[in-house]
Amino acid sequence: MTFKAPDSLSEQIAHYLADRIIRGELKPGERIQELKVTQSLNVSRGSVREALLILERRHLIVILPRRGAQVTVLDEHNVQSLCTLMSEMYILLGNAVAERWKVQADLAPFLVIQQRLKVSLQRQDINAFVDDSFNVMRAAFPFAHNPYLQETVENLQPAMSRNYYLALELRKASMDEYLAHFDELLAAVVARDLAQVRLVLTAYCQRSCELVVAALKAR
Repeated sequence: MTFKAPDSLSEQIAHYLADRIIRGELKPGERIQELKVTQSLNVSRGSVREALLILERRHLIVILPRRGAQVTVLDEHNVQSLCTLMSEMYILLGNAVAERWKVQADLAPFLVIQQRLKVSLQRQDINAFVDDSFNVMRAAFPFAHNPYLQETVENLQPAMSRNYYLALELRKASMDEYLAHFDELLAAVVARDLAQVRLVLTAYCQRSCELVVAALKAR
C-alpha cells in the first residue's frame, strides 16, 4: 500500500487561489492581500503566506518587496517561453510512453482520458477538458520514471492551465483541435513512432501558443 498524506492547509489555500487565477477571477496584476484571504477563508496568516510561496513557485503570482503578492501578467513573451519549454517536456513524456508500453492494458488510461475529452467536448465543459488534458501527462509519469521531470511539469501545470483556459474560454471550437492532436499522438505512441510523436507535440504546442496569444490580443 502506498501512503499519501492529505493536502496541507497551505496546499488547499493555494489550490483555491490558483483556481481563481486560472479562471480569470483574479486578474493579471491584481494584488492578493494576505489579511483579506485570511479573513475570508478563516485560516491563519502563516498558512496563507505558505500558500503564496507555493503559487509563486508555480508562476501564478510574484511576491514583490513592499508591494506583496500580485497575479502574474500574461504577455506574448511569457506565453511563448512557457510553451517552448513545455513542448520539450511533453515530448520526453510522449517518447517514454511510446518506448516503454508493453501490453495494450498499459495504454488503457490514455484511452479512458480520450473518451472523457470527447464527452467534455460534447458538453463544452472547459473545466473538465483542461483538467483531463493534464491528466494525460500524469498518466505518462510512470513510464518516464523521472521525479525531476514530474516535479517540473506539476509546478508549471497551473500556468499552462491558465493559458489553455483563456484560449478555450474565448474560442470553445478550439477544443476540437486539441482533441484531434491527442488522437494523432495516441496513434504515434501505439506505433512507437518517436519522430511522429515529436511532430505532433511540436505542432500541438505551437498551435496552443497561437491560440493563447490570439486570446490575449482579443481581450
